[in-house]
Amino acid sequence: MSNQHEEDHTGPVKNPKQLLQMVFFSFVIPIFLIIGLVYYVVSGAKPTGVKGAEDGAQTTISGLSEDDRARGVAQRLQKVGSIEIRDANRALKTGEEVFKAQCTACHTAGVAGAPKFGDTAAWGARIATGYEALLNSALKGKNAMGAQGGGDFDDLEIGRAVVYMANAGGAKFAEPAKPVAPVAAAPAAK
Repeated sequence: MSNQHEEDHTGPVKNPKQLLQMVFFSFVIPIFLIIGLVYYVVSGAKPTGVKGAEDGAQTTISGLSEDDRARGVAQRLQKVGSIEIRDANRALKTGEEVFKAQCTACHTAGVAGAPKFGDTAAWGARIATGYEALLNSALKGKNAMGAQGGGDFDDLEIGRAVVYMANAGGAKFAEPAKPVAPVAAAPAAK
């Protein structure tokens, strides 16, 4: 009865040699799997067009020229956002210049419901809402038109373009002027 009892409590490992083999393979097999996965992941990131020595390019140990390596690094480190610094004292564009640069793409042909330039019937209802409503629509976007018509102009320039287009459609809006900076008071004389 004791012999049956011992067989019930034994596992697949019968001797110390089998125990060492089992421990060894339980560590080695996962290591090789991890190495294989890392190699698979890294090998997919290589550029497809590799210049070789036949092009006269100096190659590195990995087979890529310095230019290709730099280009690959630049592609992987693309900008997420950008900061644009503009001259605050630059000359502002006129309404006509902004219209020709940005607005003409949609407002000349009437794309996506945009009122055509100079079409008094299409602009009539819009002009009735007033300059502020038109400017707000241009700055924030409306229907298919994106904010600022998709451009990168100053709000005053967008306002000038709104006045230019609305006046061509029959409005009598005054062109917005650049705000004048307040003059600092001169120090009082003693």
